[in-house]
Amino acid sequence: MVLGDSLSAAYGIAQARGWVALLAERLQREPPHYSVVNASISGETTSGGAARIARVLEQHRPAIVIVQLGGNDGLRGLPVAQMKANLATIIERSQKAGARVLLVGMRIPPNYGPDYADAFEAAFAELAKRYRVPLAPFLLEDLVEKPELFQADRIHPTESAQPFLLERIWTALRPMLK
Repeated sequence: MVLGDSLSAAYGIAQARGWVALLAERLQREPPHYSVVNASISGETTSGGAARIARVLEQHRPAIVIVQLGGNDGLRGLPVAQMKANLATIIERSQKAGARVLLVGMRIPPNYGPDYADAFEAAFAELAKRYRVPLAPFLLEDLVEKPELFQADRIHPTESAQPFLLERIWTALRPMLK
């Protein structure tokens, strides 16, 4: 199950062409043939994810939860401590439900200053270490210097960027698959 924001909800492109759908296709081709639930919502913050996690865990009973949240918290300048607490809730509830967790790192532009941006980015590594979960790198890491891979808003990747996002996740997810 993917619990994410617009980057996982395929904002601005056909849902069937987003990285989550591409992951589902790959997992159907390769053993052990996991199915994928996309529980992502465009605009979602970590507080929204924390509020929804118990319900979606009960509804879908996932073996693995990919947590791709935090970008909207950062773009809104929400407190890093609040974001960390929300992500901790999501991780803890997922683990308590028996799911393994893959946390996806996030970075933001330096609009709120280097101290905020550094603390924001470091929060993901701190949580991964604290909860002993793998950390996938920032989804857009190698794409930020390629404007042709972004929609007009310069925030959301195009359809042609989705295979790159999938590979970022796949590299971290593959060792978790049994």
